[in-house]
Amino acid sequence: MELTNGSRIVGTRLAIISLAAAAAFSSSAAFSETIFTVNGVDVDSAVVDMYFNSRLANQGGQATPEQREILMGELRDIYVLATQDRASSLAQDDQIAAQLSLQRHSILAQAVASEILEGIEVSEEEMRAEYDEQVKLVPPLEFKARHILVETQAEAIEVINDLNGGADFQELAKERSTGPSGPNGGDLGWFSPTQMVAPFTNAVEGMEDGQFSSEPVQTQFGWHVILREESRDSVPPPYESSKENVRAMVQQRKFQEALEDLRANAEGE
Repeated sequence: MELTNGSRIVGTRLAIISLAAAAAFSSSAAFSETIFTVNGVDVDSAVVDMYFNSRLANQGGQATPEQREILMGELRDIYVLATQDRASSLAQDDQIAAQLSLQRHSILAQAVASEILEGIEVSEEEMRAEYDEQVKLVPPLEFKARHILVETQAEAIEVINDLNGGADFQELAKERSTGPSGPNGGDLGWFSPTQMVAPFTNAVEGMEDGQFSSEPVQTQFGWHVILREESRDSVPPPYESSKENVRAMVQQRKFQEALEDLRANAEGE
């Protein structure tokens, strides 16, 4: 992200919500120190770090000297505005009060959820069982295909007529396809049915190897003429290379179970 002095006012406006998130966690930092004070309110290093991380997420929170100066100016402006006398009365406004309440509870909810997840233990047996269940969901076949993508159904019908007349699929794709694979003869490589949108997958599954679609196939991307070149049995990824993903699935399931218990025991109307 590039920061310029011209972005300071805009950045300040966009970052008001980030301030609430920063302030919520600032008091928990064991080694935070006051960086600056505005109208009697101390702004500590935890808040500064949180703000930098939110504004420079793509840089890991690391700022150049110029960026640091700009961001510190933005943060000061936030506290200058938030510590005005009118801020206290504005905080009583129904809409603003609702925003503040939602922001606070959202941050606390995320913190509690993270704590629950960290406390969930997953055994090897549970991961093996989850892996076996996931393997059952893998489609039996993978496909290698090419396609020609055009804007209208009429164009797709013209392509099919050309193919029926003996035109070469790859050359026709290079000439007419508007998709990114066009220059490569429409080559999509090998893929699982789950990787493609449903109309495309359904068409491919309904063909034989070496056959192209006899009717245009419409998706949100346009109109396709598809050539199913080959098919092969799907081979699930080995268990060892899938363990972290499987562990996350089990943790998520256990978290949902814990959340269901919390919902069941929650008080209120």
